[in-house]
Parts: sequence; structure tokens; C-alpha cells
Amino acid sequence: YDACTNADALIIATEWSLFRTPDFEKVGAALKNKTIFDGRNLYELSFMQEHGFYYESIGRSTVK
Repeated sequence: YDACTNADALIIATEWSLFRTPDFEKVGAALKNKTIFDGRNLYELSFMQEHGFYYESIGRSTVK
């Protein structure tokens, strides 16, 4: 989670299991903006919306 501290956004470019189930409260608290760009479509759109993230993935709707 240190990499998220004061970062403008989180970019997901891998399907490693480590990134499949992060603690989204920690991620959201560490980021300047709750913004995630997901190049692997790891997360459900509804989950991202419920947790207040701006979320862009490949070939799917943007969550704002």
C-alpha cells in the first residue's frame, strides 16, 4: 500500500493474485484521488461504484 500513498491513481497492469483482493479501504485512503485504471478488468463495476472509486477498465463503462 506504500506505492499508493499520495499517488494520483493506481494502474493495474497484471493479473497477479496479490492484486485481485486488495484492501480497498486502505487503497482509497492512501490515494490522493480514489482513481483506478484497470488494464485487466479485475474488479466488478458495481463494487467500484459502491466504494466511491473513479474506475476505468478495458471495454467496459467508466465508473464515476
